Amino acid sequence: MAKILVVDDREDNLMSIESILEPGGYQIVKATSGRQALKILLTHFDFALILMDVQMPNLNGFETAELIYEREKLRHIPIIFVTAHDYGDENMFKGYQTGAVDFIYKPINPDFLRMKVSVFVDLYYKTHQLLVQEQKLLATNRSLENEINERKLSEEKVKALNLQLLKNIDKLEIANKDLDR
Repeated sequence: MAKILVVDDREDNLMSIESILEPGGYQIVKATSGRQALKILLTHFDFALILMDVQMPNLNGFETAELIYEREKLRHIPIIFVTAHDYGDENMFKGYQTGAVDFIYKPINPDFLRMKVSVFVDLYYKTHQLLVQEQKLLATNRSLENEINERKLSEEKVKALNLQLLKNIDKLEIANKDLDR
């Protein structure tokens, strides 16, 4: 089940987003401030998506996003900013610079939100599958490297034994010649 972090200082907005996304079967984790979101992200970083309000007291959405993306473990989580204001190109650019992948405007169109969330959840699962496959490939490569190394060692042992056999044959031939004399 994909986890989505929803960050908004207004409880009614949190409830609204939760009710819109409920049919998708997502696990919704709610935070009422940027600081609370950061606390949640200290221990949980397996979110498929973060939906975050831009206008919040103390830490706004842009500032929170900057702090989130300072941690390596959190940089893969896409952030969609949810806002009631059209900030213009300059602030939109700032939002994208902080790591946002998109903006959704209030009042939220439920179908539009569900569609966007499902796309990012699909990407999350596909990325997870790729990571699992990468780990399997790395493990297979390590196994093959070990097998190659073992074969090289075996070949070296066989060469050493062959050399020893040749030396023994030479000694036997010398011993046979000595006996013949």
